[in-house]
Amino acid sequence: MKRSWLGFRPFTSSYPQKKETPAAAVRGRPALNLELCTGDAMCAQNCPTQAIKSSPWRVDLGKCLFCGACAEACPEQAIQMSSEFELAARYRLNLVVDGTGKPVDPLLSPELPTPKRSRNLLPMLPETELEVLTATLKSQITATFHRSLHIRHLDAGSCNGCDWELTTLLNPIHDVQRLGIDFVASPRHADLLLVTGIMTRNLTLAAIRTYQAMSEPRLVVAVGACGCSGGIFGASYAGGGGIDTVLPVDVYIPGCPPRPQALIYGLLMAMGRLNPSHEFENKHKD
Repeated sequence: MKRSWLGFRPFTSSYPQKKETPAAAVRGRPALNLELCTGDAMCAQNCPTQAIKSSPWRVDLGKCLFCGACAEACPEQAIQMSSEFELAARYRLNLVVDGTGKPVDPLLSPELPTPKRSRNLLPMLPETELEVLTATLKSQITATFHRSLHIRHLDAGSCNGCDWELTTLLNPIHDVQRLGIDFVASPRHADLLLVTGIMTRNLTLAAIRTYQAMSEPRLVVAVGACGCSGGIFGASYAGGGGIDTVLPVDVYIPGCPPRPQALIYGLLMAMGRLNPSHEFENKHKD
């Protein structure tokens, strides 16, 4: 690589080939120390998105902003903000985790809304021979994404925090093109639709048309707390919540916003180049 006008060589990250230790200032999911927890539920009361539920304690990473309000409100300091960023999941239910970061039993989270369009709430077994053939064919074609992926980014109503993190993927530091990933301008050239922000009412039709313009097999990735659940905005007259209320989401990348390495991790998961790390995903892998 040629020297820049400053006289030094730009440093390109080796992630994910080489694991990186996040800086202490980088916030990940909240982690609970059961030995210190007294169950006073101050963390849940001070969570701005109501992502935390007590008895038993669990946090919905799809709603969590990683703001640290729960840790600040805990009088026993039983909650600490970890620096874990590899939090992407294939199924929405897998974003509801306990203090150790493991997905909880879905029966313990009956309050989790059921999106109308999500095909990844829980793996569904094909009901007909045609569906079996279609699923098999799609899995074979999707294998072609392992070394090449074209992304069409769609902002469905974000604050631009996630969008700024996306722009860093193309700089010399992260350089996702070294992984065979690139962004395209037309959905007709895209393999994956990357959606940021809540699904606002004014952009719902645009999201559907963008998705329909893509050829099969096509993937959808929801980015950030807004994309996963509606985040701090939630459902209102202007929007219906997360992306999976309109489009079938294949991978959820939580965060507010997710850091570049978290985005890379989620994209590689969507490409099939990473094995699911969560026990619940391994148990129910389709």
